[in-house]
Amino acid sequence: MSKAEPQYKPVTVDKPIPVNFDLGNLATFDPNPVETSQLEQNKEQYLADLNRDNVQLMINQILSLPIKTTTESANGKDSSLTLVRLPAPTTDLPREKPLPKPKPLTKWEQFAIKKGIHKTKSHDKKMFDEEKGEWVNKWGYKGKNKELDDQWLVEVDEKHVGTDKELIDPRSLARGERKKLIKKNLAQQKRNLRNAE
Repeated sequence: MSKAEPQYKPVTVDKPIPVNFDLGNLATFDPNPVETSQLEQNKEQYLADLNRDNVQLMINQILSLPIKTTTESANGKDSSLTLVRLPAPTTDLPREKPLPKPKPLTKWEQFAIKKGIHKTKSHDKKMFDEEKGEWVNKWGYKGKNKELDDQWLVEVDEKHVGTDKELIDPRSLARGERKKLIKKNLAQQKRNLRNAE
């Protein structure tokens, strides 16, 4: 390095066309044209100088943001940290992962499309319980379908009279029916997943 050439380049950089910044993404967009003559002479050095100038401009912009200094102590040693809060990004970046594939239709959805059935959102998930005087869920947590579980006295269902189920506790029969429905639903879900593959 010659004595006339300064050791460090200046922190101020002049560009004919102003450079655009996206400090949230730590990005600089330089619209200035590339000088082809310098690019052909020494491509690596010219690109390195161009990048250095753009990074210097970005650092100047970052240092113009509000700076916060904090002191932390770790292992008995104090260290000061200088923090800069970057603004929100302004440039949309491409997705890291590809778009998710559309979910395959279930057997019911295929049937509904074939038959022209339009399923509307059901608002009848609750029903009015006259004994309690309030709206309760039809099923699920504290659902109306589980009301037999809490009763101390349960009538035998008329459809079970005269069958082998007449002597079985109606509470356990109701629980068994619910468990059958759950198993049937899970089997249907597994079948739909197999059909989707």
